[in-house]
Amino acid sequence: MLRTALYRTAMALLALALWPAAAMAVEDPLNSVNWSDMRAQFLGQDAYVFDDRVKVSVPNVVENQAQVPVTADARALADVQELVVFADLNPIQHVLTLMPINAEAVISFRMKVERGTPVRAAALTADGVWHVGGIYLDAAGGGCSAPALARQKEDWSLTVGNSRGRLWQQVDGTTRVRLRVRHPMDTGLTLDNVPAFYIEKLQLRSTTGALLAVVNIREPVSEDPTFTLQVRLPLADDALLVEGRDIGGNVYTSKIPARSKQSRSVVSVPR
Repeated sequence: MLRTALYRTAMALLALALWPAAAMAVEDPLNSVNWSDMRAQFLGQDAYVFDDRVKVSVPNVVENQAQVPVTADARALADVQELVVFADLNPIQHVLTLMPINAEAVISFRMKVERGTPVRAAALTADGVWHVGGIYLDAAGGGCSAPALARQKEDWSLTVGNSRGRLWQQVDGTTRVRLRVRHPMDTGLTLDNVPAFYIEKLQLRSTTGALLAVVNIREPVSEDPTFTLQVRLPLADDALLVEGRDIGGNVYTSKIPARSKQSRSVVSVPR
């Protein structure tokens, strides 16, 4: 009985010694009041860790709350299956999801913010664990409820879906893609009662049709969205194919030439 009592005491002391480390592992480093809801919404019951290898970059000073530059970078992790970006205190928290099928787990874009908020990226690795990184974005807000500037022009609908892009070959063999698509990206939250109308998906393909990356997009992405990604485009390919679809059912296709010395406008073809 003495041996059993000693064993139980030892186990209790070991658990007590390990408890602070375990608690710190799940404690939100950004101390957000919404973290438990964010975890339930985006991670469910899956295992997760806060991981400094998942980096989110935002400006120190926000000049335009409707066009805030953000970069989510999980390239330090291996076998990333999915990269989800969300903002805890936005009225619409989900910003976008990158599926880096044959691409690097990194994306840059611009988003709208309604107030100061933690902005996070969660990377799902092949072992089923979410790796969460983030940063607090200090902003005055109002971006989500601001009307799209394009709506002030009578002919705005004539340019919806038009795109402009460029490719750069990287020393590691990947191709950096920068793409801009004309679209109002209405959130449905403006005082003029304009309903939500936004691009919901972009697919990037090689010229043979092989899928390289998919970006699922939500309302907080800024008007005339601009994305920068890194894909593994085959060296023999002379172009990158892009297909976009908005929630109105409009489909836009474009082709970005490789080895282009200058940015080129590519008029997308609605289907």
